[in-house]
Amino acid sequence: MFDIGFLELLICGVIALLVLGPERLPTAARAAGRWVGGARRMVTQFTSELDRQLKAEELRKELSEAGDVGLDDVKKTVRGALDEAKKYEHMILSDKPAGKSAGEQKSVPDQPDAAPKPSDKPS
Repeated sequence: MFDIGFLELLICGVIALLVLGPERLPTAARAAGRWVGGARRMVTQFTSELDRQLKAEELRKELSEAGDVGLDDVKKTVRGALDEAKKYEHMILSDKPAGKSAGEQKSVPDQPDAAPKPSDKPS
């Protein structure tokens, strides 16, 4: 950015020593160091925020492109699967027993009766 060499820095230091004097030079150097450090941090934060925004915009762009293509593909796949399922619907409906409907079939309990019957109790 700036092409400042050692000789230029030495000349600036000598001029600062002559203008400020040996008593105030350390305080001025600390203040200048803090100012330069703050400027560097600000530039670093700005560039990192700019990079983050650029990456986020690229990601949004990729997601929108992928989302449009993917949604159409999913719709086509689901519609195709539904059409194929409708072709086999008659096979599923014809698998039921001819004499019994779904409500007439005997239901089998999941758990056996654990309670004793009244006739089994001793008197």
